[in-house]
Amino acid sequence: MELNILAVGDVVSPAGVKYLRTMLRKLKQQYCVDFCVVNGENAAMVGLTPSHADEILDAGADVITLGNHTWNCRDIVPMMEDCPYLLRPANFPPQQPGRGWGIFETKAGPVAVVNLIGRCDMAFGPDNPFLLMEKLLPQLDTKLILVDFHAEATSEKLAMGYHLDGRVSAVWGTHTHVPTADCQILPQGTGYITDLGMTGPARSILGVLPEQSVAGFRGELTSRFKAAPGPCKLEGAVFTIDTATGRCVHAEGVRIHEN
Repeated sequence: MELNILAVGDVVSPAGVKYLRTMLRKLKQQYCVDFCVVNGENAAMVGLTPSHADEILDAGADVITLGNHTWNCRDIVPMMEDCPYLLRPANFPPQQPGRGWGIFETKAGPVAVVNLIGRCDMAFGPDNPFLLMEKLLPQLDTKLILVDFHAEATSEKLAMGYHLDGRVSAVWGTHTHVPTADCQILPQGTGYITDLGMTGPARSILGVLPEQSVAGFRGELTSRFKAAPGPCKLEGAVFTIDTATGRCVHAEGVRIHEN
């Protein structure tokens, strides 16, 4: 049996949430998706609110993953404790609310989803994600394991892919909002892409008004980032997993653009 997994890149802004609600079920039907993981890190631009989380789940996501903006919207904390379908990075300090991984039922049996965050160029000091995975893997009683690695450095993401090659079904990167052209199956059978991209304003710089982002790089004083207007896009990847072996047999990037 095969299981089709859809991973959707960081949802950026309420407009991105709205576009996800419009397109996700159609995309799931097109690719015969059995299980869908959406990174909701930027649904409120910086962070995720409970209402946005509800909308993303209602749109067709089975699991929401997060990243460095997990705690920017503090009203998400009670939901982090109560909702098993909402994950924050597993290598956050253990005393923080919520969970970093979960096991979820599918037509082919249990699937584990692990949310990790990188350490390169992150302002805070999360635990080492490579060492954490060594401790965590024996606890995941399934061959079907998916990893969202929310990280800045492409080298750190690719290193995680090879570190887990043959031991998990798929590893994908999030956080940079720019899709990479390296969707592939690694030598030992793990599906991999360095970054899924984003879901949100298409004519933007990572979802932000271009002129505002450019002004920041010019050294000018700018106000709080605003989402760019206009058409949206949805980016991600589909991984087909052989459920008998847990290996990926097909991987491809996905991109749709609003007219």
